[in-house]
Amino acid sequence: MFNPVIIVAYYAAWSIYSRSYFVTDIPGDKITHINYAFANIGSDGRIALGDPWADVEKAFPDDTWDQPLRGNFNQLIKLKQKYSHIHTLISIGGWTWSGKFSDIAVSSESRNKFAQSCVEFIRKYSFDGVDIDWEYPVSGGLPGNIHRPEDKQNYVLLLKELRQELDKAGQADSKTYLLTVATGAGTERIADMDVAGMSTYLDWINVMTYDFHGGWESKTGHNAPLFKNGDETTADVAPSFIKSKYNCHEAIQGYIAAGTPRSKLIMGLGLYGRGWQGVSGKEQNGFSQSASSQPPVGTWENGVFDYDHIKKSYLPTYTRYWDDQSKVPFLYNSTTTIWISYDDVQSIDIKSDYIKREKLAGAMFWELSSDRNCDLVGATFKALHNHMVPSADSNPPNDTISSTAETTLTSSTSADQPSTATVDSIYPLWAIQNHYKIGDQVMYKKRVYQCIQSHKSLSRFVPSSTYALWRHV
Repeated sequence: MFNPVIIVAYYAAWSIYSRSYFVTDIPGDKITHINYAFANIGSDGRIALGDPWADVEKAFPDDTWDQPLRGNFNQLIKLKQKYSHIHTLISIGGWTWSGKFSDIAVSSESRNKFAQSCVEFIRKYSFDGVDIDWEYPVSGGLPGNIHRPEDKQNYVLLLKELRQELDKAGQADSKTYLLTVATGAGTERIADMDVAGMSTYLDWINVMTYDFHGGWESKTGHNAPLFKNGDETTADVAPSFIKSKYNCHEAIQGYIAAGTPRSKLIMGLGLYGRGWQGVSGKEQNGFSQSASSQPPVGTWENGVFDYDHIKKSYLPTYTRYWDDQSKVPFLYNSTTTIWISYDDVQSIDIKSDYIKREKLAGAMFWELSSDRNCDLVGATFKALHNHMVPSADSNPPNDTISSTAETTLTSSTSADQPSTATVDSIYPLWAIQNHYKIGDQVMYKKRVYQCIQSHKSLSRFVPSSTYALWRHV
């Protein structure tokens, strides 16, 4: 039996260019949700295509001249036909296109216009939800981004408006549309959001637990340490508390302390590393040592290295070290003076165990083209499923209930059994302590599910989220 788990992966529109990584390369058997990065925000305050040619125009080998939709969006539709469990979300904003979020969140009129445009967009292009990647409300992000102190409250109102419009569309379309966000992991970023208020309207939060250190600093540090390293020489002062708080564990605990349910927290995992050059100090094997302000040449941008690139070009000749405090590896070559922090199968396994131990909703990857052989994505998939590989019939998931729907249900009926007064069906209601066999069909939360693995039902393994046992019909 496999525990229900969410595995989100970002697919970047620009992957089709020099990276030559296509939607058909996505390991659809090992992920549950694809966030497509990114859509933009137009001057009219509505969602806009980020790269029209890549998104909807590029012709792929199996396309025809007269089809109405091409590009990556059509390829995602075909991928979902191949893997029926996969859901796709359009991710809006990102580092480059977050400059207009403050303006669209500022009034009820601008929020409603944006939310309605998102509904039109996902209906038109067959997405299953919206992922907001605002980097960042109140402070941070690119220098030209618009910020307001009231972004903190307006973000909640924006998500409320989106949730209402998505639920309204879902009722009309007989499906559930997802609403998620990607958020920063630093102490300042958490403080700038009302995460408890946001959680009310979200299916989950993708916490970007990486980029804790990088080439913007002139001292080496881990890209994504799981825990702090007490020997780090970085100052530990307010408001950042970099030494003690800039790590995955403290970020996740910060969200929990701020009121985010564990069941709505997704921990981010990076499929890349960050490096420095000019690291001549050999203390701690180059960790937390002074470096050049000019990052080394990376895979696609200076200082950033795809995992595939690290594995092929650096692991054979560099010495690999293990930080047992932070539970991550790093590479150092005192001759080239290059130092690289990254994640590998060992650290990914440990982080996956952390996700299970902390009872989080799952894992998120940025971004797929960096792990072409699926080493790290595959390791996470196996670890989150207790190192067992489900059969093709038990690929997760087929159904996700929105936060609003869950709240409505639990306020009026048992969490394990829908009210019989609201169900009019020829199918028996799902119930606990029943023995179900393959092929049995039941009604749960007004939806029909078919058993795909014989079992005795337990209260915590409901059909809507136990994807190894039930398939939405």
